[in-house]
Amino acid sequence: MPPEPRVWTEDVRPEWIDYNGHLSEAYYVLVFGHATDAVIFGLGIDPAVTGTSLYTVEAHVRYLDQVPPGARLEVRTSVIGASAKLLWLWHEMRSEGRLRATEEVLAVHVDAGAGRSSPFPDELRARIEALRVPAPAHAGRRIALG
Repeated sequence: MPPEPRVWTEDVRPEWIDYNGHLSEAYYVLVFGHATDAVIFGLGIDPAVTGTSLYTVEAHVRYLDQVPPGARLEVRTSVIGASAKLLWLWHEMRSEGRLRATEEVLAVHVDAGAGRSSPFPDELRARIEALRVPAPAHAGRRIALG
């Protein structure tokens, strides 16, 4: 049985609504960032304690549907890849039972004291691998016309 995605929930704030009357694009990324933070801390990575963190090095957002004012957002996050230093996450944002957006994030493990990337410790790597699921069909896509 595959591991359950990590879930982050958050309510849309009035100041996040743009001139078109729906969630402004920057706030999709903010909420996805909060979901990434929840995964980081859920894995046991705490910069104040471990001296390490994850830094985003690349992200790709797909805006699939508008989010109305006051909506309750749910972001489900899965680990879809990992290497010695990199973590690949897949976020799906839903509201009212509808998929509103996705984001894939590539993050690098960083030793804050050294100021550079570092391999995941074995124990952390094992936790990451236990959460790993196959990448969805839309992961790894690029922007293109037509």
